[in-house]
Amino acid sequence: QARLVESGGGLVQAGDSLSLSCVASGFTFRQWNMGWYHQAPGKERDAVAWINANGNAEYADSVKGRFKISRNNSNNTLFLHIDNIKPEDTGTYFCVRIAHRQAPPTIWGQGTQVTVSS
Repeated sequence: QARLVESGGGLVQAGDSLSLSCVASGFTFRQWNMGWYHQAPGKERDAVAWINANGNAEYADSVKGRFKISRNNSNNTLFLHIDNIKPEDTGTYFCVRIAHRQAPPTIWGQGTQVTVSS
Protein backbone atom coordinates (compact mmCIF):
# COMPACT_ATOMS: atom_id res chain seq x y z
CA GLN A 1 0.00 0.00 0.00
CA ALA A 2 1.38 3.38 -1.01
CA ARG A 3 2.02 5.64 1.95
CA LEU A 4 3.60 8.98 2.81
CA VAL A 5 4.68 9.90 6.34
CA GLU A 6 5.75 13.44 7.17
CA SER A 7 7.84 14.60 10.10
CA GLY A 8 9.76 17.63 11.27
CA GLY A 9 7.03 20.02 12.22
CA GLY A 10 6.87 21.89 15.50
CA LEU A 11 6.93 25.28 17.14
CA VAL A 12 9.50 27.70 15.75
CA GLN A 13 10.16 31.41 15.92
CA ALA A 14 9.83 33.78 13.00
CA GLY A 15 13.11 34.04 11.17
CA ASP A 16 14.20 30.49 11.99
CA SER A 17 14.78 27.73 9.49
CA LEU A 18 12.91 24.46 9.45
CA SER A 19 13.21 21.23 7.53
CA LEU A 20 10.38 18.80 6.92
CA SER A 21 10.76 15.23 5.74
CA CYS A 22 8.45 12.75 4.09
CA VAL A 23 9.20 9.06 3.79
CA ALA A 24 7.48 7.22 0.98
CA SER A 25 6.71 3.53 0.85
CA GLY A 26 4.68 1.11 -1.20
CA PHE A 27 5.50 2.55 -4.62
CA THR A 28 8.52 3.32 -6.80
CA PHE A 29 9.35 6.72 -5.36
CA ARG A 30 12.03 7.65 -7.88
CA GLN A 31 9.56 7.40 -10.77
CA TRP A 32 7.06 9.87 -9.35
CA ASN A 33 6.71 13.61 -9.20
CA MET A 34 6.19 14.82 -5.65
CA GLY A 35 5.06 17.95 -3.89
CA TRP A 36 4.21 19.78 -0.69
CA TYR A 37 0.93 21.44 0.19
CA HIS A 38 0.31 23.94 2.97
CA GLN A 39 -2.96 24.41 4.79
CA ALA A 40 -3.15 27.49 6.96
CA PRO A 41 -5.68 27.48 9.81
CA GLY A 42 -9.19 27.87 8.44
CA LYS A 43 -8.04 27.89 4.82
CA GLU A 44 -7.82 25.49 1.92
CA ARG A 45 -4.76 23.49 1.05
CA ASP A 46 -2.43 25.20 -1.38
CA ALA A 47 0.42 23.66 -3.32
CA VAL A 48 3.72 25.35 -2.47
CA ALA A 49 6.43 23.22 -4.05
CA TRP A 50 6.85 20.50 -6.64
CA ILE A 51 9.73 18.34 -7.74
CA ASN A 52 9.72 16.02 -10.70
CA ALA A 53 11.31 12.62 -10.95
CA ASN A 54 14.45 14.22 -12.39
CA GLY A 55 14.83 16.59 -9.46
CA ASN A 56 13.64 19.77 -11.15
CA ALA A 57 11.82 21.98 -8.68
CA GLU A 58 9.11 24.61 -8.97
CA TYR A 59 7.57 26.85 -6.34
CA ALA A 60 4.50 28.91 -5.71
CA ASP A 61 5.26 32.60 -6.07
CA SER A 62 4.47 33.18 -2.41
CA VAL A 63 7.35 31.00 -1.21
CA LYS A 64 10.02 31.48 -3.85
CA GLY A 65 13.38 32.25 -2.34
CA ARG A 66 12.49 30.82 1.08
CA PHE A 67 11.34 27.27 0.39
CA LYS A 68 13.48 24.54 -1.10
CA ILE A 69 12.15 21.15 -2.09
CA SER A 70 14.50 18.24 -2.60
CA ARG A 71 14.45 14.48 -2.74
CA ASN A 72 16.66 11.52 -1.98
CA ASN A 73 15.64 8.63 -4.18
CA SER A 74 18.06 6.30 -2.42
CA ASN A 75 16.01 6.37 0.76
CA ASN A 76 12.62 7.36 -0.67
CA THR A 77 12.54 10.67 1.13
CA LEU A 78 11.16 14.06 0.15
CA PHE A 79 12.28 17.22 1.93
CA LEU A 80 11.08 20.77 2.34
CA HIS A 81 13.46 23.32 3.80
CA ILE A 82 12.08 26.67 4.87
CA ASP A 83 14.32 29.65 5.51
CA ASN A 84 13.29 32.87 7.26
CA ILE A 85 10.08 31.27 8.37
CA LYS A 86 7.13 33.63 8.81
CA PRO A 87 3.96 33.53 10.94
CA GLU A 88 1.94 33.02 7.75
CA ASP A 89 3.80 29.74 7.22
CA THR A 90 1.89 28.36 10.18
CA GLY A 91 -0.28 25.40 9.31
CA THR A 92 -0.18 21.79 8.29
CA TYR A 93 2.22 20.66 5.61
CA PHE A 94 1.29 17.68 3.50
CA CYS A 95 3.54 15.58 1.34
CA VAL A 96 1.86 14.43 -1.88
CA ARG A 97 2.45 12.24 -4.85
CA ILE A 98 1.40 13.77 -8.14
CA ALA A 99 1.26 12.80 -11.79
CA HIS A 100 2.13 16.35 -12.82
CA ARG A 101 1.92 19.84 -11.35
CA GLN A 102 -1.60 20.57 -12.60
CA ALA A 103 -3.03 17.26 -11.47
CA PRO A 104 -4.58 16.64 -8.08
CA PRO A 105 -2.43 14.54 -5.78
CA THR A 106 -2.91 10.82 -5.95
CA ILE A 107 -1.64 10.23 -2.43
CA TRP A 108 -1.57 12.48 0.65
CA GLY A 109 0.43 12.11 3.80
CA GLN A 110 -1.21 12.72 7.15
CA GLY A 111 0.49 16.09 7.52
CA THR A 112 2.89 17.68 9.95
CA GLN A 113 1.98 20.78 11.96
CA VAL A 114 4.15 23.88 11.92
CA THR A 115 3.49 26.79 14.24
CA VAL A 116 5.47 29.99 13.86
CA SER A 117 5.54 32.46 16.72
CA SER A 118 6.22 36.10 16.01
